[in-house]
Amino acid sequence: MEKTFDPSTIEARMRELWEEAGAFRAGRPERADAKPFSIVIPPPNVTGSLHMGHALNNTLQDILARYHRMRGDDVLWQPGTDHAGIATQMVVERKLMERQQHRRELGRAKFLEEVWAWKAESGGVIVEQLKRLGASCDWSRERFTLDEGLSRAVVKVFVQLHRDGLIYKDKRLVNWDPKLLTAISDLEVQQIEVKGHLWHFKYPIVYHDGQPTGDFITVATTRPETMLGDTAVAVHPEDERYTKLVGKNVRLPLVGRLIPIVADDYSDPEKGTGAVKITPAHDFNDFEVGRRHQLRLINVLDAEGFVTLKDNHDFFEHVAPSPELDMTVEQLHGLSREKARARVVAMMEEHELLAEVSDHKHMVPHGDRSGAVLEPRLTDQWYVDAKTLAQPALAAVREGRTNFVPKNWEKTYFDWLENIQPWCVSRQLWWGHRIPAWYDEDGNVFVEDSEEAALAAAREKHGRDVALTRDEDVLDTWFSSALWPFSTLGWPDDTKELDRYYPTNVLVTGFDIIFFWVARMMMMGLYFKKEIPFHDVYIHALVRDEKGAKMSKSKGNVIDPLHLINEYGADALRFTLAAMAAQGRDIKLSTQRVEGYRNFATKLWNASRFAEINGCARISGFDPKKNEITLNRWIVSEAARATGEVAAAIEAYRFNDAAAAAYRFVWNVFCDWYLELAKPLLQGEDGAGKDEARATTAFLLDQVYALLHPFMPFITEELWGIKGFEGPARESPLALAQWPELAGLEDAAAEAEIGWVVDLVSEVRSVRSEMNLPAGAEAPLALIGADAEVQARVTRWDETLRKLARLSQISFVDAAPKSSAQLIVRGVLAAIPLEGVIDFAAEKTRLAKETAKLEGEAKKIEAKLGNADFVARAPEEVVEENRERLEETRARIEKLTAAAKRLG
Repeated sequence: MEKTFDPSTIEARMRELWEEAGAFRAGRPERADAKPFSIVIPPPNVTGSLHMGHALNNTLQDILARYHRMRGDDVLWQPGTDHAGIATQMVVERKLMERQQHRRELGRAKFLEEVWAWKAESGGVIVEQLKRLGASCDWSRERFTLDEGLSRAVVKVFVQLHRDGLIYKDKRLVNWDPKLLTAISDLEVQQIEVKGHLWHFKYPIVYHDGQPTGDFITVATTRPETMLGDTAVAVHPEDERYTKLVGKNVRLPLVGRLIPIVADDYSDPEKGTGAVKITPAHDFNDFEVGRRHQLRLINVLDAEGFVTLKDNHDFFEHVAPSPELDMTVEQLHGLSREKARARVVAMMEEHELLAEVSDHKHMVPHGDRSGAVLEPRLTDQWYVDAKTLAQPALAAVREGRTNFVPKNWEKTYFDWLENIQPWCVSRQLWWGHRIPAWYDEDGNVFVEDSEEAALAAAREKHGRDVALTRDEDVLDTWFSSALWPFSTLGWPDDTKELDRYYPTNVLVTGFDIIFFWVARMMMMGLYFKKEIPFHDVYIHALVRDEKGAKMSKSKGNVIDPLHLINEYGADALRFTLAAMAAQGRDIKLSTQRVEGYRNFATKLWNASRFAEINGCARISGFDPKKNEITLNRWIVSEAARATGEVAAAIEAYRFNDAAAAAYRFVWNVFCDWYLELAKPLLQGEDGAGKDEARATTAFLLDQVYALLHPFMPFITEELWGIKGFEGPARESPLALAQWPELAGLEDAAAEAEIGWVVDLVSEVRSVRSEMNLPAGAEAPLALIGADAEVQARVTRWDETLRKLARLSQISFVDAAPKSSAQLIVRGVLAAIPLEGVIDFAAEKTRLAKETAKLEGEAKKIEAKLGNADFVARAPEEVVEENRERLEETRARIEKLTAAAKRLG
C-alpha cells in the first residue's frame, strides 16, 4: 500500500471500475428474484452545475442505493435531467446575443436547433459532476424530460386530461415576467424587500347621478399607475367608518369611471386607511375580490409593462368622454410602469387629490431568472383542475400509503393541497413541450396527440378540410416533471420496468418543492397509474454556512462542493453531509468539518496499512464464531452491534445516526481500542493467538469497508481491491458485495470483560484531564471492594491498563484513600489518590470559580433567548448560534460539577 491516502489518484479509477463491472445496472440477471428497490433522482436542470443542495440530496440517495444493493436488492436509481425551459432558453439567447442575433430573427425551428446543439455540447456537465460525487445511478437508463419517450408521455397526459375536462383554457391572473414575456411559476418568483412609498389618494364620492357629494374616501396604494384599471373600492363590512358608504359610487380620478364601494373581508381596518382600491386585472387578491363582486377586469399594461390606453376597449367602456380623460391618455399612454407611476402621482397632486405620501418597506416579486419586477397579468392560459386531482393525493397521505419523513412536513403538504388553485401550465417560450392544441380560423380548439389527428377532428366538425394553427405556447417544466416516476420507466407503454419498479420506494427531496413537484407527482401517479408514485418522501434540510446563514452569492458565503471534492476528496464531503443530516435540522457546513472527515479516511487508510505491515491477510474459510481469544470475540461482537445500528438507522432515514454509529465503531472501537489492545498479539511471538488476531483483523477490515461503503464509496472500494490481492479471490467489486452478516456473533461475556477495560481507561483519562494532572505523570489506582472476578480481570489486563491509563500501580482496598478522586465503572468503585499530586483546596476553588463564571454566561444567553423581540428580529443564524452556545455552556458546567464532586 501507498504510505498516504490521496483521493485524487483513486476516484476516477474507481468510477471506471464500477462502469466496467456494470455495478449500478438495474435488472442484473442474478437478481431476477431479488426484491426491487427503486428511487428516482430529482432531475437537475440541464443548465445546472453541482451546488451544495445537489451534493446533500444525491449523497443521501446514494447511501440508500448502495446500502440496498449490498443487501441483495435489485436496485434502480433512475437518473436524468430536466430541460429547464426558461433557464435553457436564456442561456442560448445570451449566446446568440454575443453573435448579435435574436431568436425571433432566427425563427422557432432554427432557434430550437441552436438549443439542441447547445445541449449536446454543454448539457451534460452536471451529470459528470454527479458521477464525481459517486452517484451510483443506472447511467445506462439516463432520461431527459424532452426525449422522445417522455415527450410522448406528456402529450398523452395533456390530451387525456383535456378529454376528461381537467385541462382547460381560462383568463386569469398569472405571474408575468415583462422581460422574458412569459408566465412563470411561483417557484420562480423571488420576493425582495424594497424601500418604496405608500401614496394616499382621495377618490370623490358621487351621488347616483354622478354628481359629487363633496366627500372623499381615501385609499392607500404602493402602485399608483394601476389606478387606471380600478373597478371598485373595498371596505370591511364591520368597519363603522364606512358602513353608510357601501353601495355608493366614487368617480375614479384622471379617468372619470364610476366605481362602487363594496364591503369585503379582504379590506383590513387596521391597515392604511381601511379602504383599498380594487384593480382585479393587476393584483391577485383584487382578482378574487373582483370575482366575489362581479367586477370588470380592465388591463392597462401591455406584455412589456408599458401603459396601454389608446384603442383599449375595456378602459373606455362606460366612461364618458372628457378633457380630463383625453389628457390622461395623452400623458400616460406608452409610458413604462416607473414613469407612469411618477406621472400619475404628479397629476393627482395637481388635482389636489394626493392626501399623503409615506415611506414604506414592502415585498416586491421579482423573476429569479430575469431580475425584472413581475406583473400580475391577465392573460389566456391553459390550466389544470388541480383541486380535483388533489383529492386522491390528499387521501393517499392521510391513509398512510405515502409517508413523509419527518412527519411534520405532511402539514405543509395538506395546507397547500387543501387550498390549491388551478395550475397554470402554459408558458410563452419556444423551448419545451409544445402544447398539442390546434385552432381553426374561428378559434375552435382541437386537442389531439398529433397534427394529423387534429386535422381529422376539424374535418369531422366542419365536414371539410380546414387550415389549423398550432398553439405557440409550451408546457410548464413542472408538467413533464410530474410524470417522472412512471414516464422514465416507459409509460405509456406497459413495460417490464414499469411493472417491476413502480411504485418507487422513496423520494429524497427538499422542502421547497413539496408543492411544485411532490404533490404534482402524487396527483399524476394516482390519476394515470391508479397507484402512489412512492411509499416514503424523505425531506432533507438546507445546507447553510458554518454560522447558520443561508448561502448566497451576494453574501459571498457559497461553498462549492467541487472545490471541497478537489481539496479533500468526495468521500470526506459525503461523510460530512451524512453525519450532519439530522432530520428536520439544517446543516451548518464548515470546511473544518470536511477536513475532519478527510482525517477519518486517512485513519482508515493507516489502519489498513498497519494491518498489512503486521501480516493481517484474509484466509479462506475463516469463521469468527470459532475465535477463542476474548479480545477477538469482543471486536466481532462490537462489529455485529455497529452493523445492526447502521442498518436500522439507514432504513429509518436517520442518516446522521447511521454515520455516527459507523464512525464510532471504526475510529473509536476498531482503530483506537482493538488495534491498540491487539498489538501485543500482533507483534508478539508466532502462534495460534497471533494467527487468530491477524485473521480477525483482516476479517474486520472487510466488514469495515462494507459498513462504510454507502458513505465513502471510493476509499472503501480501493481498499477492498487492495486487500483482494491476498487470500481468496474477490467475487465482485465492493459495490456488489454483501452487506455484513454478523447476526449471532454478539458476545456478552467478551463485552463485559473488554468493555470494562475500555471504560476504566476512558474514565481514568477523563479524571486526569478534569483534575489537570500532568500528562506524563503516573498515578496509582485503587479499586475498592472489588470481587474475585474483577480482581482476576485486572490481573489479566494489568500491564495494558497501566500503560494506557498512565498508572503507576493498581491495588485492591476496602475503603477509598484520603484525598482521592473517585469514579464508578460499571458498578466498580475506583479512586485515584491525589494527596501531594494536586492542591485540593486550590483545585476546588478553581472549579468553583470557573463554574460560577460559566453560570453567569448561561444566564445572559438565557435572558437574550427569553427576549421575544430578540428572537423575532435577530437573524436566524444569530439566534441559533446563541442556542448552541447555551448548550455548550451547560455541558461544560455539568463537567465541572462532576469534577468537583469527585473531590468530595
